[in-house]
Amino acid sequence: MAVTALDSEITKSDKYSILLPTYNERENLPIIIWLIMKYLDNSGYDYEVIIIDDGSPDGTLEVAKQLQKLYGSSKIVLRPREKKLGLGTAYIHGIRHATGNFIIIMDADLSHHPKFIPKFIELQRQHDFDLVSGTRYKDGGGVHGWDFKRKLISRGANFITQLLLRPGASDLTGSFRLYKKDVLLKLIDSCVSKGYVFQMEMIIRARQLEYTIGEVPITFVDRVYGESKLGGSEIIQFAKALLYLFATT
Repeated sequence: MAVTALDSEITKSDKYSILLPTYNERENLPIIIWLIMKYLDNSGYDYEVIIIDDGSPDGTLEVAKQLQKLYGSSKIVLRPREKKLGLGTAYIHGIRHATGNFIIIMDADLSHHPKFIPKFIELQRQHDFDLVSGTRYKDGGGVHGWDFKRKLISRGANFITQLLLRPGASDLTGSFRLYKKDVLLKLIDSCVSKGYVFQMEMIIRARQLEYTIGEVPITFVDRVYGESKLGGSEIIQFAKALLYLFATT
């Protein structure tokens, strides 16, 4: 009984810090914040949302300030930066201000639906996983809003990565994940990649360090407002990083 009571106490003290890096997301931010509040408030979990805006010229930060007034500074934490400095550094910046012992990373463009967050938390608690990753490539997962070409590129990149790196996870390039805070810090410290391929290296390093990985099938929805940040340069970076990881891991 003593162990059960202790486990219960740990669960009650758990807090989830949701990191939202933003750049030109003024239309999407109010919707994603409302959805996070809806699903997390209903679940009863203790949480905060840390918005890391990288100097968006479209007024994203001003919208974030209005949302903070609406929902309160205990739920919405603003930690802006002057310019775009890379995804990895955005996470480090957010973690410095995070008060939770778990970190959730997700996109602010509505491609990641907050309804999956409680599923991430439940799976992590059941198995004490070091990280839980959303996957588009398992039964129940999928993609909506992509044309055939983009689906083919994504599937092809994932297949080649699985073949070369054998990562122990089905979706390497996704960026919807839950981490134990100390695990995320160690993974970021071990990574050398920046930008789009950063997420792939995180999974590979997790396998190297023998962290446990759980997966939750998710549906990924292409952005409704704004433009995708994925372009030709990101694909070239992906190919270079894939070869680097294959040679060094």
